[in-house]
Amino acid sequence: MRFGFWMPVFGGWLRNVEDEGMPATFAYQRELAQQADRDGWDVTLIAELNLNDIKGPEADCLEAWTTAAALAPLTERLELMAAVRPNFRLPALVAKEAATIDRISNGRFTLNVVSAWWQSESDQYGGAWVQHDERYARTEEFLAVLKGMWTKERFSLEGRYYTIKDARLAPKPMQKPWPTLYAGGESPAAKDLIARECDAYLMHGDPPEALAAKIDDMRARRAKHPELPPLRFGVAGYAIVRHSDAEVKKEVDRITDVRASARGYASYQDFIKGSQLDTKVSLEDYSVSNRGLRTGLVGTPEQVTERVRELERIGIDLLLLQSSPQREEMARFSSEVFPLVRA
Repeated sequence: MRFGFWMPVFGGWLRNVEDEGMPATFAYQRELAQQADRDGWDVTLIAELNLNDIKGPEADCLEAWTTAAALAPLTERLELMAAVRPNFRLPALVAKEAATIDRISNGRFTLNVVSAWWQSESDQYGGAWVQHDERYARTEEFLAVLKGMWTKERFSLEGRYYTIKDARLAPKPMQKPWPTLYAGGESPAAKDLIARECDAYLMHGDPPEALAAKIDDMRARRAKHPELPPLRFGVAGYAIVRHSDAEVKKEVDRITDVRASARGYASYQDFIKGSQLDTKVSLEDYSVSNRGLRTGLVGTPEQVTERVRELERIGIDLLLLQSSPQREEMARFSSEVFPLVRA
């Protein structure tokens, strides 16, 4: 099992807690990344949004790729996974930028390909918006450009969405054949694309039995492409590690109190409408980003360790955790859970 965390470029993950003590500043992200580097974390996911969908569109948030590039020379072992959305970017330039950050980081830069869901953000920033299934057709072409630029001496493509004419890219990424391509999605179009074109499938939080069914489904889709290596699997989770049931309940009650604040509710409704999720969402899911509480990483260090092992048994090899306040909670997780898991 590899342990990762979401970089809090939005200032936190709780829609009901105004100030989580983790500001959307580069100084905080740098301190957190360097602490994680020292404490044995493996990966950080840096989400790409131009507006803050958790604290409200008017709140601060940092841009993903400049943050990743700035963190690359300041860390030594941490994998820097930056999200990328085709509606805002030209793929040949993304290939060039990714190759450069890969070199800066000595082969530690990877991509989370997100086909986009927030139309009002896209409209504000001049993105090229298309409807749901067409987004995945465009993403497939986007990925073809990335792979072609990274692996061929010269690359051309005359596509529906992109035209590339005899392009060169040098230097190539250090990672071969390319930086790991992660992606998530719950619609049939998303799953088919990921099984065909990506290296790893990322899932929203869910209990192990639900995740196991999704893994079986994706393995069956991948099996239609026997020339490809097996898919890897990651899942989001929200971690609460305490030493008594009373402490756990107190913390869960604190973070799921929807009466405390509702600033991000409008953008959350946009997310629900813009995505084709295969599960209904609850107010608890609204309170904590990415359905993180469903994964069940809540309890004593021993209980959380057992859940980690259960997730590993069904095929999960990457946990992408959120917590709040993140610096303190990640330190607690690494000091109390890592030794048990790795014993």
